[in-house]
Order: sequence, then C-alpha cells, then structure tokens
Amino acid sequence: MSALDELTAEERLIVTTVRDFVDRQVRPVVRELEHTDTYPEALIARMKELGVFGLAVPEEFGGTPVSTPCYVLVTEELARGWMSLAGAMGGHTVVAKLLLHFGTPRQRRRWLPRMATGEVRATTALTEPEGGSDLQALRTVARRAEGGDGYVVDGAKTWITNSRRSGLIALLCKTDPDAEPRHRGISVLLVEHGPGLTVSRDLPKLGYKGVESCELTFDGYRAPADALLGGVEGRGFGQMMKGLETGRLQVAARALGVGRAAFEDALRYAQERESFGVPIWRHQSIGNYLADMATSLSAARQLTLHAAREADAGRRVDMEAGMAKLFASEAAMRIALDAVRVHGGQGYSTEFDVERYFRDAPLMIVGEGTNEIQRDVIVRQLIARGGLEE
Repeated sequence: MSALDELTAEERLIVTTVRDFVDRQVRPVVRELEHTDTYPEALIARMKELGVFGLAVPEEFGGTPVSTPCYVLVTEELARGWMSLAGAMGGHTVVAKLLLHFGTPRQRRRWLPRMATGEVRATTALTEPEGGSDLQALRTVARRAEGGDGYVVDGAKTWITNSRRSGLIALLCKTDPDAEPRHRGISVLLVEHGPGLTVSRDLPKLGYKGVESCELTFDGYRAPADALLGGVEGRGFGQMMKGLETGRLQVAARALGVGRAAFEDALRYAQERESFGVPIWRHQSIGNYLADMATSLSAARQLTLHAAREADAGRRVDMEAGMAKLFASEAAMRIALDAVRVHGGQGYSTEFDVERYFRDAPLMIVGEGTNEIQRDVIVRQLIARGGLEE
C-alpha cells in the first residue's frame, strides 16, 4: 500500500495538486531562480492560492486541516521541486501549531485566519549568535515595561528563515533571567515588525537559496502584554519543544523530497547514459548506488510516516521525530552525493540539478536541531521509556 492510500480522498487530491504544481510551475523555473538567489514571489503566491499555508489551521479559522501524514507528503512534494519552498512553509506551520495548542482564544482569532490564507506568514526565532543547540542558554530578554504594560525586548537572533517577509515571529526569550531551573524563565512572544526590531543582514548560504535567512536585532523593542503566547510566563520552553516535534517532522519530509529528486534524476540519467555499449545502470557499481538510494529512501519515508501517525494519535513523538529527521537527513546527503557520482562529470555542472541537491541536503543535517542533538534526544527517551519494548 502506498502512502497515498491511507489518506482521505480530499487529502490525496491536495497531494496530487501540489505534485502537479511542482512539475508544471516549479521545476521549469527553479534552476534560474536558485542560481540567481531570487525570491520566488510568484511561486509563493501560488502556494497561497493552493492553501498550503493553511494545512495546519482548523476550518473554523479558514484553514484546510490535514493529517500529519498528508502534511509530510505535501512537504516532500514541495521539496522535490525546490527545498526552499518547503522551508517557506515549515516555520509557518510550527507557529500555527503553537497557536492551536497553546494560544489564547484572542490570539487564535487574531492570527490564524490570516495565516490560513498566507496573508500573514509566520516564522520562529530560536537560534542566537552566541549559541545554537542549548536553547536554555539564550540571552534575548523580555522585561516587563514600566507599569507592567507589556515587555521591552533586547537581544539578537540568527538564521531566522523568512524573517524579512514574515508578519509574525514566535520569539523564544527569557522573561525571568534568574529563574532556576532555567527553562522556567523562558517564554514565547508573538511579535511583529516595528520600532526596535531590525533585520540586521541576510546571511550568505551554501544552498537553501531564494528564501532569506537573517539576523534579527531587538533593541528596546516593545511588545504588548497579550503578545505572550498562552498568557502565562515561563511556559515557552515546553511550548517550543512541542513545536519542534512538528518542525523536525517537516525537516525529515524536506529531506525525503531532496533525496527523492536526486534519486529520480540519477535513475533517469542511468537509463539514458551509455558507456561501453550499455546503459550505465547495467554496470554493477552504478546499479548498487541506485539500489542503495531506493532502499534508504523507502526506509526514511517509513520512519517519517510512522512518526506522523504517532503524532496524530496524540502521543509524544520527540524520539520518533528525532529518528525520522536523523535518518532521513543523513540518507538525503548520501543520496545526493551518489547522484553526483552517477552523473559523473555532469553531476558537477550547474546545468544539472544534482549539484543543487548536494548543496541543499546539508541543511537538514544541521537544521531544526543538529543530528548530534537528535541522537541525544533519542537515547534520553530510550532510557526514559524503559529502553526496550516488550
């Protein structure tokens, strides 16, 4: 049974519609947009029309909510065309989930309807210039303004995707810098662009072109009291850890898309290209590459869909999402490299897409928590859950 078979008829239509969009509108233009690092305005607009930004938003707020397996498959299709498009909706979905699970009724009413249409696109701001994986050590501080009317924010964030064009930023910050343990002093503020918030610069990148990744500076930025996610201070770390379960599933699905694109290009090329009088797939060394690619891709998809199903069952999936992200991203990197090998000298040419896959794949290894951190999450949960299943 294919992954599509477990979806509803409406969900299958959504996936196939996105697949058609990728084949007809993305793939013909992606090479030029990527090489010139051009923001894909028209493609993002079409994604809004297709409802891609509302897939995690309930119907009451104008969205088209889908199962997590469907969301994974949509993400895979987008990343198959251009990983940057999948990245453009990744943080947005995490923020939608944060609002859905933890937001106040007023926060949901204010943001979710406009997020569903893509009128407002959202992103998360976690990473800081002086730190990466240790989110509890963050230095961005939100202090109560005089009179208790809102917060004054000072600090900096880096590697924040879509931050120039996002209308909403879920900012992880300290509302009580002296709290012990540290996580009890961390909150999430829902902030907008305004005085005191500067997009300092766009960061140059190996891949992941087209969409921006920026540094943000907060200098006396004022946020109203109702910007506090959920209305209670000190819950932000747990809220964001829950959000990262969705984020890591999304990154795993992006890796699936990149790996699949690299595999399909390699498989096609191996049937078209001949050497010594036969198609090159008939040479055992090339055939082995293709067999290993297909096997790794299939295993990565099963891990990712398993985590997605567990999430929909209401279970904690930090370990499962971590396993999926770890395995899928490492598989995508190997597949992308082997696709270059299959293409030989052509694989090093910018006239073929495999060089782009090779540049895009490393992001999934280090993004949304490095794979070293994923291994730490996995082993801690193995011990916490009793080690082995009966």
